Amino acid sequence: MKIALIGGTGFVGTAVLEELLQRGHQVTALARDPAKYTAREGLKAVTADVLDAAQVADAVRGQDAVISAYNPGWTEPDIYNVFLKGTRAIVDGVKRAGTKRLLVVGGAGSLFVAPGVQGVDTPAFPAEWKQGALAARDALNEIRNETTLDWTFLSPAAILEPGPRTGTFRLGADQLLMNGDAPAKISVADLAVAIVDEIETPKHVQKRFTAAY
Repeated sequence: MKIALIGGTGFVGTAVLEELLQRGHQVTALARDPAKYTAREGLKAVTADVLDAAQVADAVRGQDAVISAYNPGWTEPDIYNVFLKGTRAIVDGVKRAGTKRLLVVGGAGSLFVAPGVQGVDTPAFPAEWKQGALAARDALNEIRNETTLDWTFLSPAAILEPGPRTGTFRLGADQLLMNGDAPAKISVADLAVAIVDEIETPKHVQKRFTAAY
């Protein structure tokens, strides 16, 4: 497939890029500075500012699908507003390009930990992640109103960490997956497997899902 990747130099995006290339997909990676990407077979890096919907549209036109692992960075002081601005520009740009399939990687904070209670609203939720998590939740709520795209929103497990690619994990919907009394984990390599599996064989169109061990 021809797949556009946004955020391909980040923690999740790097793993997704590797998984896509290993499976033989043709990847167009969007970046403000394409020089951040090392030349590889199957990879084309293009200049695009994802805060600009017109630039996104130009970059993803003609692609079979778009994967957005966009995150302005946890050190961004205005992460809430920048995250939402970027996500909105990406959704708008994909629509302008006429590409139907969009998978957005969000956070685990909007997963439910009890009836009517999302993790980001609990006292134990880490303050340093809260604004980004609130932005991802609001982005999900906006995307849920999107009817023209075949969108999917993926919330990872509560604990996302480096680790091996096993190819074995559980999938869930809107509830935080647990391992006994503790939040479940997943490696970023296996999260990438879940992402590319969903692109190749869609099972959560216009839905949110999660993945964990």
